Amino acid sequence: MATPSDGSIFRRRSLLKAAGLGAAGAAGLPFIAACSDIESGAGTSQTTDGFDFLPEYKEWPLPVEPDLIGEPPNHPSGFTTYPEPVPAIENLPSNSGTFEITMPMWGEAPSNDDPYFQAVAEASGGTRVNLRQADGNTYAETSVQWLNANEFGDGIMFFAWMIASHPNFQETVVNTFYDLTDIVKGDISERWPLLAGLPTASWGQSVWSTDPNDPETARVFAIPGSFSGGSNNAMFARTDLLEEKGLALPTSVEELLEVARAVSDDAGGRWAFGGTDYLTPAWFGLAGGDGWAYIDGKLVHNCERPEYTEWLEFRRTIWDEKLVHPDLPSGTLDGQALHKAGTIVFQLDGISWWQGFIDQSTAEGTGGTIAPLGALAAKGRKPLVHVNTSVDSWTFLNKDLSKEQVEEFLDFCNFASAPFGTTEYEILNYGIEGTHFTYGPDGVPVFNEVGTTVVQAPVNHKTISGHVQQFLSGTPDMVQARFEYNASLKEFAEVNIFEGMRVEGPADFKSAGQVLIDQQNDIAFGRADLSSIPDMVETWKANGGDAGREHYTAAYEKLHG
Repeated sequence: MATPSDGSIFRRRSLLKAAGLGAAGAAGLPFIAACSDIESGAGTSQTTDGFDFLPEYKEWPLPVEPDLIGEPPNHPSGFTTYPEPVPAIENLPSNSGTFEITMPMWGEAPSNDDPYFQAVAEASGGTRVNLRQADGNTYAETSVQWLNANEFGDGIMFFAWMIASHPNFQETVVNTFYDLTDIVKGDISERWPLLAGLPTASWGQSVWSTDPNDPETARVFAIPGSFSGGSNNAMFARTDLLEEKGLALPTSVEELLEVARAVSDDAGGRWAFGGTDYLTPAWFGLAGGDGWAYIDGKLVHNCERPEYTEWLEFRRTIWDEKLVHPDLPSGTLDGQALHKAGTIVFQLDGISWWQGFIDQSTAEGTGGTIAPLGALAAKGRKPLVHVNTSVDSWTFLNKDLSKEQVEEFLDFCNFASAPFGTTEYEILNYGIEGTHFTYGPDGVPVFNEVGTTVVQAPVNHKTISGHVQQFLSGTPDMVQARFEYNASLKEFAEVNIFEGMRVEGPADFKSAGQVLIDQQNDIAFGRADLSSIPDMVETWKANGGDAGREHYTAAYEKLHG
């Protein structure tokens, strides 16, 4: 799965099959069902630029220029040809350490005994990074307990959207994770040239303060992931099934409803939709991030806007008209399998599903074609597209590690930061030739069944640290299509009103937001009436919404003056 772009809205559990903790259970992660009792925080806000203790940026020269030149970050460049990979690291370290890193996983976690992991260890200089892969559907919430109990191994990776589930993540960071500042500040290019090539803004977003009110206490606590920009999510249509009925891709919410009615057959076991809980708020002009928009001189939350009611009316309509798979509320649907089978026609997923569908349906012989819907809007409004405004993820290290261990792990991260066109990237992203992939007639690596299961899984070593630059890659037709798709969206990209600042809402604001999500689903699945929305909003305001507004307003005014 690709990293979701809007943490407060994105809810994986509504779409994906719960896969259990898999390897994580065997590794000793506790099975926790409830959130922890961390004392509620008052929220924090912190600038993410202007620091003088970050790694000194030194551009890492690319081994080959891309074929398609975009306008990063929302319109990345791409490769339509596969270059002959070249080594990125000239002097390979000689290491022998082993690390246990906790990471989320959607689907069945592969065994750490697969040759892929040994090959990665050898290619990186000897460091073995074993993955404790936990169920991504519940990872954000249950990780609160793991951190409290110091049961996360030598490190833990979070996608940016996950930290909203922690009552006071800033406090957790400074009390739990290793302070990297003295190791990574200044010129690190001799030992870690690829980490030095990560954008300064990415390192700036990896800073937290031990005292948010004292800028002198700001420190680097994480290794940043990539900054991919653009939208990492899309609503994919089975274009072959639309063509069978003489239907075109819809270009508005109203057209989408009509197409959904035409393709759904409840009695026959076909439905238009799996989930519609995330991404779709943008179709109604609702804000991304934590849901705040600056309107008429003040911050207004999504739930207070008339468009919010329109969005829930849309979700309720498609449920009442049986355009949604009836088992969706169970939270156990395997949306991708249903999409491949044609049981659902529109699949809401990470952008990587575009290539994933092609690879899997080709390998399985199931056929079919898909394409993402463009920027949709309701009632003739100008479309809005939620885009990534921070690095996709962070890897945090246990504060109990030694300096030498941290430095060795950074050696591994330097290896993992190699971009497309390098031998390091190829081993990380495709595995071993003949074991996990073969080169296709166009020279592009093609996964076999083992590679699809073990290496193509989107969350593993590939996400431990960020690439020096993000590119579109894959089959030539897919790269071209994604390049054009991104170009069609970029003019509708949402402006981040908190650019240059990371704001963590108060604990009661987060709690009220979770209650609101549950109430939204009650309405969407026919368990509550639309008439309950005003009471929902008042409850939200009283139980943390207004406190959140005060906090975010103070941050906004601090940022904008």
